[in-house]
Amino acid sequence: MLASFGLTAFPWLVLCCLWPEDGLPTSSIGDKLQQVGGTLTGAIDRMEERGLVRRERDSRDGRIWLTDSARELQDVLPPLVAEIRDRAVEGISEADR
Repeated sequence: MLASFGLTAFPWLVLCCLWPEDGLPTSSIGDKLQQVGGTLTGAIDRMEERGLVRRERDSRDGRIWLTDSARELQDVLPPLVAEIRDRAVEGISEADR
């Protein structure tokens, strides 16, 4: 379902980091997702190419900012992912989840 928005799971997770706190340093996103730089850098490169994020560098660090397109996805994607989650656990008792 994320593919219809041109996303895979990892960019989805990056968006989840930025929606509540935009303008995070790349290192903070990496820490939150427990990812090494190369993996994260590649994902952010692709997100930047798609117009979802923009980079802003200063003397201390590089920060990642959401674009308007990414902010609009905040209204659409979380309910969609909740639906995916609900389907995945359908028929499984609360205790077994």
